[in-house]
Amino acid sequence: MITVHHLNNSRSQRVLWLLEELGVPYEVVNYSRHPGSGMAPLALREIHRLGKAPIIVEDGAVLAESGAIIEYLLARHGQGRLIPPADSPNYQRYLYWLHYAEGSAMPNLLLKLIFDQIETGPVPFFIRPVVRGLARAVKRSLVDPQLALHLDHMEAELEGQTWFAGPDLTAADIQMSFPVEATAARAGLDHSRPNLIAWLDRVHARPAWTRAIERGGPYSLSV
Repeated sequence: MITVHHLNNSRSQRVLWLLEELGVPYEVVNYSRHPGSGMAPLALREIHRLGKAPIIVEDGAVLAESGAIIEYLLARHGQGRLIPPADSPNYQRYLYWLHYAEGSAMPNLLLKLIFDQIETGPVPFFIRPVVRGLARAVKRSLVDPQLALHLDHMEAELEGQTWFAGPDLTAADIQMSFPVEATAARAGLDHSRPNLIAWLDRVHARPAWTRAIERGGPYSLSV
């Protein structure tokens, strides 16, 4: 039996969704973020020393990192599902988006969240104008243009496409769900990019997505 150590409002929601799509039995151990800091609880470090979700345990082996978990689960339990055939023209797109999610999309979102916190968070009053002005300048000159560039890229790549790697849902879409959800909640994705919004609607319409929410509990990236 697979055990998923699941943190609320986190990347581990993707692992639950994947397992529901595959119909693989699993258990969930739920953890909640610290109400003040939003950080993961120290109890996760008892499972993996970095204390980051998702973490899965199967047959005594512990595995972290979303991408590694997805590839492991597909190799062991996927039976060829949720991956285009290697000789398919969509296989390259699949590989690209599977790794783009954390390699390119998430760093820009993390910078956005960090500089938003710097701009609006508590700062000693005598340096507040400098700190907040610097945060706004970095966002204006670097972070926001990069976010817009990547959103335009995703929007263009979905033109005429149902899913990121072609006409069928793949694990690349599951991996991409977190950065797109986070961008919609915290970084300005709206109906000005209709292809991305339509893709997100298709994600939310998946019965397996609904079952994953039921297993993992409330899921919101806007808090």
